[in-house]
Amino acid sequence: MNADYMIEDLKNKGIKDKKVLEALKRVPRENFVQKEFRHMAYDDKALPIVSSQTISQPYTVAFMLENLELKEKENVLEIGSGSGWNSALIAFITKAEVFSVEFDEKVAEFARKNLEKAKVENVRIIVGDGNKGYEKEKPYDKIIVTAACSKLPSDLISQLKNKGIMLVPVGTLFEQNLIKITKKGKEIIKENLGKFVFVPLKGKYGF
Repeated sequence: MNADYMIEDLKNKGIKDKKVLEALKRVPRENFVQKEFRHMAYDDKALPIVSSQTISQPYTVAFMLENLELKEKENVLEIGSGSGWNSALIAFITKAEVFSVEFDEKVAEFARKNLEKAKVENVRIIVGDGNKGYEKEKPYDKIIVTAACSKLPSDLISQLKNKGIMLVPVGTLFEQNLIKITKKGKEIIKENLGKFVFVPLKGKYGF
């Protein structure tokens, strides 16, 4: 299987956003998986990386990025760097620097090496507590949380711009609802996009 096969598969599963599909085609997933899984890079499967973490399956990534409604030059915060693939895709679409906070130093280093290998220069990996977001570069147009939360992270919502969007999986350790939050003044609009399974967030809003 190759990138073209993956793109056709995603289209068949309902992904329509041309910017997202172009990014998925142009940022090779094979650069972000471990060597022993490279032959499975374009399968629609989550694959193990380091520290018991995973690179999410292509459909999950594409679905989230489509619902994030990314635009060029937007200020985006990612919580959970993982392999670096998701932040590389966001950077490709926005043409802006992406800030990604990762709790585990080993995972952060894995993401950095992958981004360097893929020649992606506009992603900044920060080792820290994602529960607190990243105050230094707030407010954000978009925030994406790639780990399961036990409750809505109000600290992150506070770092979101007016009319900003945040995607966050909320639920139990075993299954979460992907919640889309849109901030409109003092009003927080929530939409449930369906059930997914993510690795757990650690700390205040995690497990």
